[in-house]
Amino acid sequence: MAKRIFITGAAQGIGEAIARLFYQHGYHVGIYDLNGEKAQALAEQLGSRAKSGYLDVSNYRQWQIALKDYNNWAGGLDILVNNAGILFSGAFENTPIEQHHLTMDVNVKGVLNGCHAALAFLKQQKHARIINLSSASAIYGQADLTSYSASKFAVRGITEALDIEWEKYGIRVLDIMPLFVNTAMVTNMDAGSIQNIGVNLQASDVAEAVFKAATNNQPMLATHHPVGFSTKLFYHLSGFSPQFVNRWANRFLTRR
Repeated sequence: MAKRIFITGAAQGIGEAIARLFYQHGYHVGIYDLNGEKAQALAEQLGSRAKSGYLDVSNYRQWQIALKDYNNWAGGLDILVNNAGILFSGAFENTPIEQHHLTMDVNVKGVLNGCHAALAFLKQQKHARIINLSSASAIYGQADLTSYSASKFAVRGITEALDIEWEKYGIRVLDIMPLFVNTAMVTNMDAGSIQNIGVNLQASDVAEAVFKAATNNQPMLATHHPVGFSTKLFYHLSGFSPQFVNRWANRFLTRR
């Protein structure tokens, strides 16, 4: 029987690439997004194994409705991908506090809501999986991306904790950590790091990483999955280099 995947923020960008890739591999794909019309258009384009729906990930009640709707259609849930996220860039003090709060509501509360609401469905499968979209910004706090970086550190912590806690249910909780990806999210982004590092990843690169993490059943599978050479380098070096070196390196990369 074909496996079933539920993806948030799936109407465009990385989420769309994930939906397309899993559909190509025979999955029943749930395409849920704040933009319900775009989600529906993508589902209709993909075919009969795709279902769309509206979902504001910061609203727990909407999660309950969406997951029940998807489960009734697909007959179960094997993989949840918490992809929905937002980003505001620029100097911390110049960013309205409402935007900082919204970042936390979507990027952190959305993941908490999704994991909590989906557990009842995922527990019914033998080898269920949750894939959270974290970021290279969760390796070291990024200037000009303060609340976004903090939100992704939170996602990293949620992932690590639940990957241990839910082992008793046979559920692996993993995260994907890309650097900047060529999507609408980084268009006109005001951060020194993107100016100095550039955008070297495509949405398809991240989708491939999600697919590998979701389908790899090796018992020693890592919890964190950095994407791209630069991210892998930063991730592994940060683990043993002195803190002052990490700070200097990140100050250099975020210079203006």
